Amino acid sequence: MLSEEEKSFLIYWEQNRARHKRIFYQLLIGLPLGLLIALPILLNYMLGWHKRAVMVGNAQSNPLVLVVAVLSIAVFFSIFNRRHKWEMNEQHYLELKSKEGEDVKTG
Repeated sequence: MLSEEEKSFLIYWEQNRARHKRIFYQLLIGLPLGLLIALPILLNYMLGWHKRAVMVGNAQSNPLVLVVAVLSIAVFFSIFNRRHKWEMNEQHYLELKSKEGEDVKTG
């Protein structure tokens, strides 16, 4: 027998699973967390608290490379994080559907 919380999750996930799987949605929802992870790297570089590291960094590469790398990290992390959450919800949904099917057979 499914609890009310499990039944409400089944209804919610049946209605929203396609929307949550889209890459644009995953990027839009996950990007704030991705930026929260990646921006300290950029902030650390821009503040220049380690003068020697900044000098070496400026001499060996363009600062634009660091900005592109930070944005790449943020995008990757946001999509990866949301995709993982989608997979976890999908697995939970399939387990509940299986449990619901067993209840119908025995009940």
